Amino acid sequence: MTAKIIDGKKIAQKITDNIKEQVQKLDKKPCLAVIIVGENPASKVYVKNKSKKALEVGFKSIIKELKESTTKEELLEVIEELNSNPDVNGVLLQLPLPKHLSEKDFLDKINPIKDVDGFNTYNAGKLFKGEKPYAIPCTSKGVINILDKENIEIEGKTAIIIGRSNIVGKPVADLLLKRNATIIQAHSKTKNLQELTKLADIIVSASGVAGLIKKDMVKKDAVVIDVGIIRDKNNKLRGDVEFDEVKEIASFITPVPGGVGPLTIANLIENTYELFLLQNKA
Repeated sequence: MTAKIIDGKKIAQKITDNIKEQVQKLDKKPCLAVIIVGENPASKVYVKNKSKKALEVGFKSIIKELKESTTKEELLEVIEELNSNPDVNGVLLQLPLPKHLSEKDFLDKINPIKDVDGFNTYNAGKLFKGEKPYAIPCTSKGVINILDKENIEIEGKTAIIIGRSNIVGKPVADLLLKRNATIIQAHSKTKNLQELTKLADIIVSASGVAGLIKKDMVKKDAVVIDVGIIRDKNNKLRGDVEFDEVKEIASFITPVPGGVGPLTIANLIENTYELFLLQNKA
């Protein structure tokens, strides 16, 4: 029996449909502001899609497009401008930045209550301590959305997270630990990865290595969540998981594309709406 293929688009649509319905009842509309620095083609597509979805649900959308040569001082000035604008509810700095700019110099400058990505140290620290941050990182939140929507039990299960980034790997581990899973955090230096993945009831792979997870690394009926997004030499999107072979042994599996990806934008919209409510004490 093959795995159930999880439809991330369907789950994401339910989230954004609900937000759209709530926004229609508001006199004032939430506003999402996105800052993009430089000419990264993939970033431009992501920003366009985020703005489009914001407008679809009835939000206001601001895009601040800055030149590749933007200085640290100029970027900080834009962040402060958005922080001080009472009509802006969510501020997102699109990553990656040009090489001469370091993200650590800017993410903590975003007001924590406007930090829609949840990357600010204040929000990351709250999540690490098991407390409620203003916003949870969107992709990590999407992993939990998938498990919950599919009624997959988390408590008492062994979960391996492959990847330790601040964007996905670490926050996913924190969220699963908060739900009483037993956590294995693997990464590029982990030895005997196959032995560890075979222990897991839930595999969350966010390594960015195409085809890393193969059938012989997955125990029968495990849940496999693929967060990897890689373009191969034919410009085809692939994930960390060898989908066709792993689906023969897993109980649930996410595809790439169409799995976790759509939930990243849906949760960006939900985070913006929740920040709007907090800021307006609604």
